[in-house]
Amino acid sequence: MAKANGIIKIEGTVEDLTFYKKDGKNYVRKKGGISKERIENDANFVRTRENNNEFGHSGTSGKVLRLALGNLVFKAKDSKLSSRLLGMMSRVKNLDLVSSRGLRKVGVGLSTPEGKQELKGFDFNANAPFQSVFFAPFTLDISTGSISIPNFIPAEQLQFPQGATHVSLQSAVLAIDFETEVSELAYSTAVNLPINLTAVSPTLTPSSVPTGTGVQLFLITIAFYQEVNGVQYSLKNEAYNVLHILEIM
Repeated sequence: MAKANGIIKIEGTVEDLTFYKKDGKNYVRKKGGISKERIENDANFVRTRENNNEFGHSGTSGKVLRLALGNLVFKAKDSKLSSRLLGMMSRVKNLDLVSSRGLRKVGVGLSTPEGKQELKGFDFNANAPFQSVFFAPFTLDISTGSISIPNFIPAEQLQFPQGATHVSLQSAVLAIDFETEVSELAYSTAVNLPINLTAVSPTLTPSSVPTGTGVQLFLITIAFYQEVNGVQYSLKNEAYNVLHILEIM
């Protein structure tokens, strides 16, 4: 590494030299590093290739899940969702105890009780975790995907954002195979309720219960709105909305 003292301050790469600024000073260094071709073919980098393969698979699995949930994720996510999913999928992949190193799979990890436990309870919006927002007792029927909430009092059993006047609740069931990337999603009609002290007992029943060769995810969504002149508007671009995995089978 050398210090650049020239009149013209360059940042970037010129041929095999890289110019950059650090702590207000300009430096230059020769491009280096290991070539992609060497990493892909050199026997000394077999562990690196294995790590890269599993890292890519974990990232793809997170993307497959996001795409499978479609609009549900779009309405309830945080800025670090992709990286959080990558970390979670990597942990699930590590629970594949039968595949060779470099070939471990998320789908195999999810076939174990420990793998399912990693995914269960995941919040797609870390800014609105389910257990910090919803405080009412409920029951989940995995045979129908129905969520029943008896004697629900929204104003007392929700941590709702300032300005919210209404809340919508919805259940969903996702069948997804991370190996084939085939998925099917079914969800209930959203139940929209005023946030007041009136007790209600909603039941959220999906249109069907998809099945397949992978796993089933049972989810709940919570979305907040503000009513103005008879029209309900989402609050701050859905920043307070919840999407949570209740169970995995």
